[in-house]
Amino acid sequence: MSIDVETAARVASLARIQVEEDALPELAQEFNTILGFIEQLNEVDVEGVEPMTSVTPMRLKRREDVVTDGSQQEKILSNAPDAREGFFAVPKVVE
Repeated sequence: MSIDVETAARVASLARIQVEEDALPELAQEFNTILGFIEQLNEVDVEGVEPMTSVTPMRLKRREDVVTDGSQQEKILSNAPDAREGFFAVPKVVE
């Protein structure tokens, strides 16, 4: 697959990146280089290779998955303009 100047301009537009007209050919070439690297990676046989999270084997730290209230209710409600009975108080908007 080859990226032309028009496609590079479209990608830049979708990414909301302002690219000058004279820089578009260089950007298209960079995209083509990246795609070339991806094609090389697709040629590598990875059959039987286990996925890894790091280059050095490490056990991930695990914690018990429990639902808590965060133990910060008073701290959070201290920022509220109006709090009652442990909740944010807001004006009534529906009659």
